[in-house]
Amino acid sequence: MKKFFTLFFTFLSIFSISAQSQASDSSIPGNADFWSDYPDDALADFLMSRMSDEEKLSQIFMFGWAGEEPSVLLNQWVGERGLGSVKVFGWNTNNTEKVAKSVTALQELSQNRPLKIPLFVATDQEGGWIRHVKGATTETPGNMAIGASQYPMDSYYSAYYISLEIKALGINMNFAPTIDLYTNKDSSVISSRSFGEDADFVGQLGSAFVAGSIAAGVIPTAKHFPGHGDTSADSHVKLPGVYIDYETAEKRELVPFKYLISQNVPAIMSGHLLYPRIDGDPASLSRPWLNDILREKLGFKGLIITDDMQMNGAWGYAGNTSEAFRRAIYAGNDIILSSRTAELDEKLWTLNLYLIKTDSDFRKIVETAAHRVILYKLKYFKSGNAAPLYPEISRLKEQIPNKDGHKFFLSQACRSITAYKKGTFPYKKADGEKLLIVGPADSVSKENPEIRLESQFFDEAKIRYGEFAAYKINFDSLGPVGIDWNGNQLEYMAGSYDTIIFYVPNKEGAEIAKRLSKCGKRVIIMSALTPVPLLNGFDFADSILFGYSYSPFTFKALFGALAGEFEPEGKLPLN
Repeated sequence: MKKFFTLFFTFLSIFSISAQSQASDSSIPGNADFWSDYPDDALADFLMSRMSDEEKLSQIFMFGWAGEEPSVLLNQWVGERGLGSVKVFGWNTNNTEKVAKSVTALQELSQNRPLKIPLFVATDQEGGWIRHVKGATTETPGNMAIGASQYPMDSYYSAYYISLEIKALGINMNFAPTIDLYTNKDSSVISSRSFGEDADFVGQLGSAFVAGSIAAGVIPTAKHFPGHGDTSADSHVKLPGVYIDYETAEKRELVPFKYLISQNVPAIMSGHLLYPRIDGDPASLSRPWLNDILREKLGFKGLIITDDMQMNGAWGYAGNTSEAFRRAIYAGNDIILSSRTAELDEKLWTLNLYLIKTDSDFRKIVETAAHRVILYKLKYFKSGNAAPLYPEISRLKEQIPNKDGHKFFLSQACRSITAYKKGTFPYKKADGEKLLIVGPADSVSKENPEIRLESQFFDEAKIRYGEFAAYKINFDSLGPVGIDWNGNQLEYMAGSYDTIIFYVPNKEGAEIAKRLSKCGKRVIIMSALTPVPLLNGFDFADSILFGYSYSPFTFKALFGALAGEFEPEGKLPLN
């Protein structure tokens, strides 16, 4: 443990920004660029002195792209405008080789510009069900499974192996860890993305995640400031309200951020979240939140990055995207993220460029943000542990998935399994016993029709229990009619079996499972993702196991625990 946290603080020192310039930029020759060998602060000043207003504004923008390969428009932003950052979203990542080639092409464009300032390339690879880079990358147990194991080193190594995989693709920034508290149990957007409910506990696990990310060479980004956990609303759909005062937030939501800020976390994502008893604007558009509280009170020195400005919680509040960008810049964000690539001359560009040229205060805010972005790029890319600008395509298959990571994630999944209720446990199938297993419906990969997705659940069951009847449900598309129809079917079928093992991935699955409350048979419940739907109303179940994810490692661990291959010792990380 001491070894790893010594490494943690060594790497964190890379991102600790000095307030004093190391040297004068006047001694740097005019033909210098980003890679020239000068002190970081002086070189950042020099680069800023050589940048046009257009380049400075572009440096604080981050755009995504929709197709498998970057669009002509995005290439123009990088090659002609000097865009500062790009974001890899989940709709263009099923082919990891194409992701790597796309990153290479974009970085080549950045290096063809006179100052050769490289791109930050970001993604959301939190672990668990938030896995924007798909393809060959590992499906991991996720944050709530880490919270259930209660080992900080599980958080460290989860981040470490996740980061090694995306680093191999040239991705240098990860929008993780999620350090929102699981306060509102009706939350659908945070849910099992959270480490748990206790603020100090979440802060400790988040700190370990940051350490693992940095050790692997990827910039972590803590989110969603000031906390998304005490609301059932989803900021993708509408602006959520969190109705607490600052005193409550300081003792609860802000605690994990304090932990990470004290250890110089390099980046924090501002959330589209309204705390009306603290400020009248969403945090992502609020200077009191980002400057007065995050910078001044909490002492954060790193990069502030918005959540996606295409989310309704941002542009819907501001009225339009250009106004949302303007307010986000003024509020103090250093990088403004948009999943959509803006047109070259749309208003979010022309308006803010006009303000730079006509409003001295706005110019100062943009220049401060651009300088901070460049300074962090200098410290990161010259650290000796940065992601490659040009991924080694020929080595991707040996790097992704990470083989050591697979061994770790299986052991981590086993440590997370929680026996919430034990009846006939472990469960051994008797000779002649009739077993029904209810689980996820098979789906086929569009990229490779030979791959059956989620079939691992039944594969692991067969290893332990041999022959059984399988009933498959598409849990992702259940409405009231689907819940009722499947419930009726299972009520009718239950009489023909001695034991029923029921997989519950969501509240709809829980509603169907409750229909077996009077069947008079042994019912064993296995949950994926959040266990909240199973905390009440399941006294009829013989045994209940919490797994917290639908990764193949979790399925193996759930059936291994049920069959008695190990004693489950995970703890529910909720009150």
